[in-house]
Amino acid sequence: MKISSSLAAALFALLALTTLVQCVAQSPSAPSAPATSLSPAQLDRVGKRIWQNECAGTIDGLTSWNSGEDFASLGIGHFIWYPAGRRGPFEESFPRLIAYLGQRGINAPAWMQGPCLWNDRTAFLADKSSPRQQELRRLLSSTVREQTEFIRIRSRAALPKMLAAAGPNANRVRHHFDLLSATPEGTFALIDYVNFKGEGTAPAERYQGRGWGLLQVLETMTPRGPADAPAAFADSASRVLTQRVQLSPPDRGESRWLPGWKNRCQTYKQPL
Repeated sequence: MKISSSLAAALFALLALTTLVQCVAQSPSAPSAPATSLSPAQLDRVGKRIWQNECAGTIDGLTSWNSGEDFASLGIGHFIWYPAGRRGPFEESFPRLIAYLGQRGINAPAWMQGPCLWNDRTAFLADKSSPRQQELRRLLSSTVREQTEFIRIRSRAALPKMLAAAGPNANRVRHHFDLLSATPEGTFALIDYVNFKGEGTAPAERYQGRGWGLLQVLETMTPRGPADAPAAFADSASRVLTQRVQLSPPDRGESRWLPGWKNRCQTYKQPL
């Protein structure tokens, strides 16, 4: 049977379109499924839960400096702030929070827009009741929703970097990310963990070549479906963090933190 040139062209176009759709569907760089929409009340609950996880829900906990660390930990997400000339293996996040607040029309004082004013933990704790730290706590306690939004944006922005770093596991990582994004509880797990332990893509954030970030948790979780994904994520996170402690340098004494880390992971199983 002879086929007209116009029909042949149409069939060729249809075949090309079908091939293109299949390639996009199979590509790990294809856009992820949209995140579930959180209501303002749910977003506020997420912020309060993060605040509880990081700071025991206290105002004083919004400005802290942990023993053995070289940076201040600020806000509901314990955003890292390094002193001038100091850097470490962990990504600094407080300056980016301050920039985000500025974009939202909340302008921080000039002294918060540079490096951390306190050079070490001793100086920071000695200045706990100073006017500047009180001003810092007022800003942080009045911007809980904005901090929560900042953390959520970071969790979504982490996906392309994780896919690029995942190699042959990219489709698995994206699938698990999408399962979690389909429920409020899974969305909270993504938001909280990426803020808690980072994306897992930085080579410096490794012990003996093994990471502990969101990427590693997504790679090793084994969910049966969306409803099971938050619990599977929580169990995977506990395993990844246990491995981190086992591989950590002995002088860091990280085993003292593990019970609290595991308790935090269990909150991912709770209804939002």
